[in-house]
Amino acid sequence: MLEKSFSFFEIAMLLCFAVSWPISIFKTLKTRFVLGKSVTFMIIILIGYVFGIIHKLLYAFDVVVFFYALNFILVGTDIGLYLYYAPKNKRERLKSGT
Repeated sequence: MLEKSFSFFEIAMLLCFAVSWPISIFKTLKTRFVLGKSVTFMIIILIGYVFGIIHKLLYAFDVVVFFYALNFILVGTDIGLYLYYAPKNKRERLKSGT
Protein backbone atom coordinates (compact mmCIF):
# COMPACT_ATOMS: atom_id res chain seq x y z
CA MET A 1 0.00 0.00 0.00
CA LEU A 2 1.38 3.39 -1.00
CA GLU A 3 1.70 5.84 1.90
CA LYS A 4 0.43 9.34 1.23
CA SER A 5 2.89 11.04 3.56
CA PHE A 6 6.43 11.22 2.28
CA SER A 7 9.45 13.35 2.97
CA PHE A 8 9.94 16.28 0.63
CA PHE A 9 13.52 16.53 1.93
CA GLU A 10 14.27 12.90 1.11
CA ILE A 11 12.99 13.44 -2.42
CA ALA A 12 15.04 16.65 -2.75
CA MET A 13 18.19 14.82 -1.61
CA LEU A 14 17.63 12.01 -4.10
CA LEU A 15 16.89 14.47 -6.91
CA CYS A 16 20.16 16.28 -6.21
CA PHE A 17 21.99 12.97 -6.52
CA ALA A 18 19.95 12.09 -9.60
CA VAL A 19 21.18 15.25 -11.32
CA SER A 20 24.85 14.46 -10.65
CA TRP A 21 24.86 10.94 -12.09
CA PRO A 22 23.76 11.87 -15.64
CA ILE A 23 26.54 14.48 -15.67
CA SER A 24 29.05 11.76 -14.79
CA ILE A 25 27.55 9.40 -17.37
CA PHE A 26 27.64 12.09 -20.07
CA LYS A 27 31.28 12.89 -19.29
CA THR A 28 32.19 9.22 -19.56
CA LEU A 29 30.37 8.85 -22.87
CA LYS A 30 32.02 12.00 -24.20
CA THR A 31 35.60 11.26 -23.12
CA ARG A 32 35.47 7.46 -23.02
CA PHE A 33 37.90 7.69 -20.11
CA VAL A 34 37.10 6.32 -16.63
CA LEU A 35 40.40 5.64 -14.90
CA GLY A 36 39.98 8.59 -12.52
CA LYS A 37 36.69 7.24 -11.21
CA SER A 38 36.39 5.06 -8.15
CA VAL A 39 34.31 2.00 -8.90
CA THR A 40 34.51 1.08 -5.21
CA PHE A 41 32.84 4.38 -4.30
CA MET A 42 30.10 3.83 -6.89
CA ILE A 43 29.44 0.30 -5.60
CA ILE A 44 29.13 1.60 -2.03
CA ILE A 45 26.64 4.23 -3.23
CA LEU A 46 24.73 1.52 -5.13
CA ILE A 47 24.55 -0.61 -1.97
CA GLY A 48 23.24 2.42 -0.07
CA TYR A 49 20.43 2.80 -2.60
CA VAL A 50 19.62 -0.90 -2.24
CA PHE A 51 19.24 -0.43 1.51
CA GLY A 52 17.05 2.63 0.92
CA ILE A 53 14.83 0.63 -1.43
CA ILE A 54 14.59 -2.27 1.02
CA HIS A 55 13.63 0.11 3.83
CA LYS A 56 10.93 1.70 1.70
CA LEU A 57 9.55 -1.67 0.62
CA LEU A 58 9.47 -3.14 4.13
CA TYR A 59 8.68 -0.20 6.41
CA ALA A 60 7.63 3.00 4.66
CA PHE A 61 6.53 2.32 1.11
CA ASP A 62 5.82 5.59 -0.66
CA VAL A 63 6.62 7.38 -3.90
CA VAL A 64 10.22 7.99 -2.73
CA VAL A 65 11.07 4.36 -3.56
CA PHE A 66 10.92 5.31 -7.24
CA PHE A 67 13.56 8.01 -6.70
CA TYR A 68 15.82 5.45 -5.03
CA ALA A 69 15.24 3.15 -8.01
CA LEU A 70 16.07 5.94 -10.48
CA ASN A 71 19.34 6.65 -8.68
CA PHE A 72 20.11 2.93 -8.56
CA ILE A 73 19.68 2.72 -12.34
CA LEU A 74 21.87 5.79 -12.91
CA VAL A 75 24.69 4.55 -10.68
CA GLY A 76 24.40 1.08 -12.22
CA THR A 77 24.77 2.66 -15.65
CA ASP A 78 27.86 4.55 -14.52
CA ILE A 79 29.35 1.34 -13.12
CA GLY A 80 28.56 -0.46 -16.37
CA LEU A 81 30.35 2.25 -18.35
CA TYR A 82 33.32 2.00 -16.01
CA LEU A 83 33.52 -1.76 -16.48
CA TYR A 84 33.26 -1.32 -20.25
CA TYR A 85 35.84 1.46 -20.66
CA ALA A 86 38.39 0.67 -17.91
CA PRO A 87 40.06 -2.26 -19.71
CA LYS A 88 40.26 -0.22 -22.92
CA ASN A 89 41.73 2.75 -21.05
CA LYS A 90 44.33 0.52 -19.39
CA ARG A 91 45.33 -1.00 -22.73
CA GLU A 92 45.63 2.47 -24.28
CA ARG A 93 47.84 3.60 -21.40
CA LEU A 94 50.11 0.58 -21.84
CA LYS A 95 50.44 1.27 -25.56
CA SER A 96 51.28 4.93 -25.01
CA GLY A 97 53.77 4.10 -22.24
CA THR A 98 52.22 6.35 -19.57
